[in-house]
Amino acid sequence: MALTGRAVLLAALGSIPVGILEPGWMGILAVNAPLALACACDFALAAPVRRLALTRSGDTSTRLGETADVTLTITNPTRRPLRAQLRDAWPPSSWQPGTEIEASRHRLIIPPGERRRATTRLRPTRRGDRQADRVTIRSYGPLGLFSRQGAHKVPWTVRVLPPFTSRKHLPSKLARLRELDGRTSVLTRGEGTEFDSLREYVPGDDTRSIDWRATARQSIVAVRTWRPERDRHILLVLDTGRTSAGRVGDAPRLDASMDAALLLAALASRAGDRVALLAHDRRVRALIRGASAGDVLPSLVNAMAPLEPELVETDAHGLTATALRTAPRRSLIVLFTTLDAAPVEQGLLPVLPQLTQRHTVLVASVADPHIARMAESRGNTEAVYEAAAAAQAQSERRHTAEQLRRHGVTVVDATPEDLAPALADAYLALKAAGRL
Repeated sequence: MALTGRAVLLAALGSIPVGILEPGWMGILAVNAPLALACACDFALAAPVRRLALTRSGDTSTRLGETADVTLTITNPTRRPLRAQLRDAWPPSSWQPGTEIEASRHRLIIPPGERRRATTRLRPTRRGDRQADRVTIRSYGPLGLFSRQGAHKVPWTVRVLPPFTSRKHLPSKLARLRELDGRTSVLTRGEGTEFDSLREYVPGDDTRSIDWRATARQSIVAVRTWRPERDRHILLVLDTGRTSAGRVGDAPRLDASMDAALLLAALASRAGDRVALLAHDRRVRALIRGASAGDVLPSLVNAMAPLEPELVETDAHGLTATALRTAPRRSLIVLFTTLDAAPVEQGLLPVLPQLTQRHTVLVASVADPHIARMAESRGNTEAVYEAAAAAQAQSERRHTAEQLRRHGVTVVDATPEDLAPALADAYLALKAAGRL
């Protein structure tokens, strides 16, 4: 309980000085009998806070950058009306900077035996789980001179999911996929594809597709047409070690990798392929496998939401062993990791043959667009030095990528905005070439 500012002001204006508090202390004891009686009555008429009943309802998840509404239902079981201020406390990252005070505070008037709702609108600025802290209520008397204050624990969790901004590229990639399926163009031929039908040869067709037995039975040259195989296995491997914590623009590299992985998962599931996810650094952080085509994207988004980069060196041997256990059949393994020379040469290259021996491997890496801008800078001595440093970094990155390609690995190196569509194009190219 506490005096309000109104009561303190009235006490200052109407006080009667009666003496010194203690020898050596410059204090005045003020007594105002009418004011003291008014405060006592006000306190007695203020609704007790601890007897209030609070429950929550509303959104349990939202995408990063979007809003989530969480509603508090406050029931007043007492015989006194509740006049109160309420603060619904959440972690600071639950709101945009500067909006917390307005969004988390509510004024309430609840008659005896009734209930009211107060809605708190969250707009999180980070992925992961946001958990409600406590609800603090300050109950005032009818005169506003005295207040009671208490707190209630009302648990609630809102999971902030990855934004999946690359989903805008999905329609164009699905159109390419339909072409590969033969719905809008001539079917392709490649190793590992499934036979579809026979048709007449036209100039430009691969002569290896000619069916000589069918040609001998007919008066035309017949060629086989093929469609890409379905039910292939795709394993998305997120490296969550220290290199994934490097920020490119306003977000860590891990976030750009997640966005690209989601687009590829959506595309592959539409193509009839089975998609699994592994997040690993020194231990497994997330593992999703066996999800149906309709459930794979929600499962991946939910598993990615709480992932954060770990400031440890990735255990390449452990990651490889876990990937091989997760993908017992021949699969496309898409590894989202760095192209920095040291982690690749010391960690990935020694264990790479274990993966390429049984699987098709694709490495996807997030490039920093600031390096490209530095390489083009000129005008003064400092800019020239920056350009030289950027050129050296780009050269080392290309050398690392070439080392991976010599081991039969497909490499996609692109900026955060371009990584997702570039990765989807690489997947479609592998499918068109019959390597899946």
